[in-house]
Amino acid sequence: MINSKKLEKLKNQGNVVFKSRFLKSLTLTERYELLQLCHRRTYQEKEYIYHQEDPGSGMYFIEDGRVELIVDPEDEDEDSAYRYELEAPESFGALSLRYEVRRLSSVRCVTDTTLLGFFQPDYNTLKDRHPKIALKVIETISLIAMKQLQRTTRALIDATSLSEALSVQFRTYYREELGDSLTS
Repeated sequence: MINSKKLEKLKNQGNVVFKSRFLKSLTLTERYELLQLCHRRTYQEKEYIYHQEDPGSGMYFIEDGRVELIVDPEDEDEDSAYRYELEAPESFGALSLRYEVRRLSSVRCVTDTTLLGFFQPDYNTLKDRHPKIALKVIETISLIAMKQLQRTTRALIDATSLSEALSVQFRTYYREELGDSLTS
């Protein structure tokens, strides 16, 4: 007989497998293969997963609980920080899985939380074992990046002008030091 804790754990894992937006382009078998490479981590309420400006090393799936993404303001006034809550089965940190970027936000647990971490070495293992799944993961990350760029460009146009927004894009893309991190 399965006890209630094991049943809850299975339910939460199933929630990630069946409802994760990040995994929707994968078949159920492909989702299973990817999730087998994940590392389960538990965090306490108010504990930080990582901090803004930390080097990125992978992504996380929320199996159980809630986290908040926090963009700390430059003046250190915590009351003016931007906060956005995520809950199971959302994921976060995907861009750092394949790109050397610094974290754009801090992530802190709102509740006791269980996460599945999928890190760069795990991706390399997936790439060696299941290259088609790894390609789908990269396509998903590219789609996320493109959607973020499109939405950011629209917001920049609304805040300034079309010419200023495109000027910023051109300057950041065509500058000589293309190897700079996103936060420099």
